[in-house]
Amino acid sequence: MRDPYKILGVKRDAGQDEIKAAWRHMAKAVHPDHNQGDPTASARFAEIGRAYETLKDPKKRSLFDNAARMAEAKANENTIMQQRQAAREAAMRAKAAQANAERVMEELARAAAQKAAADAANQQKTGAAEPAEEMIERIFGTQARAAAGGGRDQGFSAGAARRPEPEAAIADKQPEAGKAEAEQQAAEDAAAQASAIMQPLSLLTSLVRRFTGSGTQQAPEKVPDQFATKTVSIDDLIKGSWLTVDLGEGREAGFALAAGTTEGHQVRLKGQGHKLTGMQRGDAVINIHIAPDERFTVSGFDLHTVLPVTIENAVLGTDARIEGPRGPINVTVPAWSGSDRTIRISGQGLANADGGKGDLVVELRIMLWEKPDDKVTDLMRSMKNGLFL
Repeated sequence: MRDPYKILGVKRDAGQDEIKAAWRHMAKAVHPDHNQGDPTASARFAEIGRAYETLKDPKKRSLFDNAARMAEAKANENTIMQQRQAAREAAMRAKAAQANAERVMEELARAAAQKAAADAANQQKTGAAEPAEEMIERIFGTQARAAAGGGRDQGFSAGAARRPEPEAAIADKQPEAGKAEAEQQAAEDAAAQASAIMQPLSLLTSLVRRFTGSGTQQAPEKVPDQFATKTVSIDDLIKGSWLTVDLGEGREAGFALAAGTTEGHQVRLKGQGHKLTGMQRGDAVINIHIAPDERFTVSGFDLHTVLPVTIENAVLGTDARIEGPRGPINVTVPAWSGSDRTIRISGQGLANADGGKGDLVVELRIMLWEKPDDKVTDLMRSMKNGLFL
């Protein structure tokens, strides 16, 4: 039945006089005797009569108002849940993107600092040393040097190593026997200096690495993992579907959902991540998120579903047929089953990594009849007042 308030064109807080006047006006306007050429007049007239019968009776009106409020509350709850779910998915994607960017830049900065330290040590031994600070300033200008923590005249920031003195000055100040020790100390100072410069310049060091090449490394460094999120359905998990995920820049990767995949699981795709010049291609790591399902909710590898039960079936027990994840299932509801009871059906959940499956958990919900029953109402009233026949 449609909303009786909308049928009569009155507000929800309308009084009985207003409702009665609206009914009379509309009943007169759509009466079949006055609309003989309209085949829908009889149906409209009957609908108006049912709406008035509902609103003129305080009990029926109260029941309808309660049901409408419950429906509105449920709709609002579903909307809020959808908004929260969308916010969680957006937060997961943002977190994954941030972690991916941080790992890439940390790895690039570390690799560049190691190479700069090695180059500084080798150049000190050959007598053609160029400090890392001067190399960065020469390539990228004074702004990069300022970002590193200060100019050549101002020195380095707190904790940075002092610049090594020229080899000629070292030779003049120390005897011949101490030259080897001085050269070693100069190399260590150069390495510390390069590390202090490279730490605050993670993005800049990745560019330096690309300019200077791979140096003396035997194998190229591997690019850090690229993270992405894929939303899958419960049916995809049950079937082990083949899926594709967007990795950005027009790239896609495909993978199959293996047994043991559930909420928060990660799928690693070797060699399908970011690619940078002079480095080994990284992996793509896919975070699995299970989409909301009207039939089931996921808890680990178990699936939960709700079975509405009427009062008489809850008291007397009954057999029911429900929709399972792999087809219809027969369920026996024991006598005197309350809404706190669950029925567990083993092996009907998601597949785990050990070759087994989770369970299907059926949660019972006691429901009232759609229409009030006077006999049941009298029985409940008698039981409440302690009157038993």
